[in-house]
Amino acid sequence: MRENTQHHLIGPYIRRFLLEHVVADRNLSRNTQCNYRDAIRLLLRFMTDRHRIDPADLTVEHVTAEVIREFLQYLEQTRKNAAATLNQRVTVIHSLFRFIGRHVPELVERASQLRAVPLRRVDHPTVPYLEKAEIDALLATPDRQRRIGQRDHALLLFLYNTGARADEAAHLTRGALELGRPASVRILGKGRKMRLCPLWDHTAQVLRECLGDRLAGPAETPVFLNVRGQPLTRFGIYAVVERLVARAATRMPSLHAKRVSPHSVRHSTAVHLLRAGVDINTIRAWLGHVSLETTNRYAQVDLEMKAKALAACAIIGNNRPDRPSAAARRKPQDLMGFLASL
Repeated sequence: MRENTQHHLIGPYIRRFLLEHVVADRNLSRNTQCNYRDAIRLLLRFMTDRHRIDPADLTVEHVTAEVIREFLQYLEQTRKNAAATLNQRVTVIHSLFRFIGRHVPELVERASQLRAVPLRRVDHPTVPYLEKAEIDALLATPDRQRRIGQRDHALLLFLYNTGARADEAAHLTRGALELGRPASVRILGKGRKMRLCPLWDHTAQVLRECLGDRLAGPAETPVFLNVRGQPLTRFGIYAVVERLVARAATRMPSLHAKRVSPHSVRHSTAVHLLRAGVDINTIRAWLGHVSLETTNRYAQVDLEMKAKALAACAIIGNNRPDRPSAAARRKPQDLMGFLASL
């Protein structure tokens, strides 16, 4: 007698996963939603190109642990994804199949097999940051006599004062600013968590000058605009920082050896706060870190600097060399169209 094996189309589960779990239940940020969508879209394209299975015909049974390992090899060798990016893709797949296993009991075992695909080991590089003199050179670079220079200076000063991420600065609105005394800003960060950061009086004054007449506008008025009067995007903020660093490097040659981004300014804020004696928990709240472990990376940087200072004045008692330090069936395009619409 022929065995009747049931197959489960994966498309409906992907839709439910993205709309119910990612958006409604977990209320993840827009960027995280896009990361989930993009990871799934890459997997569907891989199944189409490598296994000749249209998204509308793809079943849960098609996606095995071996297929996921092939997918990760493709991402690493063909798309040149780093280990951290590979881990993001694996995490999305784990989450998708955990969702499927919860809703379809007969697929629990298959979901467990896929969730057993391990994450890659990631070596965390040394935190890149700027010295105070380099930050000062960067802040002195924009021509504040021009409107665009006034905006660039305000943007850099805001990033350094608050340690904000580029995306957080891009979405900053007038209503989030309190420019009286004491001045502060409400920042909506990762995980949709709101944090309150103090602003220096000088930062508040510079932001008032940057806003000008917009200071009396609606609360949702964007603070940082591009040359066309549209809200500056996080990609635009990266471009602004890179352009200013290239100019500042002519006066501060040490910047040539550093790859500087808005996140480097964020790291600089943390390191400088730590040097000023601010405790690690306050810095965690200042930067909006969920885990204290993330913030502790800055303490490691500061310990390394203290160790170097200690080594520089150490008394040499022997001549032994130093030890190294430990450092789709009906309409194949339907599912892909749905993903593209998110």
